[in-house]
Amino acid sequence: MNSSGIKIKKDQKGRTRYVKIDMKKHGNNELLEDFLDIEEANSRQGGETISLQEFKENMDKRFGKCIPL
Repeated sequence: MNSSGIKIKKDQKGRTRYVKIDMKKHGNNELLEDFLDIEEANSRQGGETISLQEFKENMDKRFGKCIPL
């Protein structure tokens, strides 16, 4: 299948293996953006994290103490 901006590659058994999407044509698609966000989040699972308190301390060191609104 070679639709406008979307190419689907199948294996020898006819199963869909890859989808190539032209982001210039389809990048403003909310469903596609959600899918890509989920994939990005999944790729970061198990990665290093810091606590909110540690983040705030780092920001205070970097930018100076902020006054709460």
